[in-house]
Amino acid sequence: QVQLVESGGGLVQAGGSLRLSCAASGRTFSSYAMGWFRQAPGKEREFVAAISWNSGNTCYSDSVKGRFTISRDNAKNTVYLQMNSLKPEDTAVYYCAATDFGGTSCYTERGLYDYWGQGTQVTVSS
Repeated sequence: QVQLVESGGGLVQAGGSLRLSCAASGRTFSSYAMGWFRQAPGKEREFVAAISWNSGNTCYSDSVKGRFTISRDNAKNTVYLQMNSLKPEDTAVYYCAATDFGGTSCYTERGLYDYWGQGTQVTVSS
């Protein structure tokens, strides 16, 4: 089992930046690949970014590529999502997720993730 707690959400103007953090506790954090997903009102939860257990691979959705950066610090049991050039369409609840699927890839499929945080709200005003 691993427990995930997100923080860092808030209200920001378009063009601004936020950094989300996800602190993990429980089993060995470094054995998990991690991902960020988001869900806007009335929409399905969608993939945002993912990182392999050793930071060797990262994946991004087309909508955030070039603006968002995922990283992790295994010594601190934390994964981050740096969000720059934010747009109103980035408004959503952002969720951190963990998977022990294995391998050295980053994973974009929501169904592969076993553990989820409670989410943190990001609101981007125009």
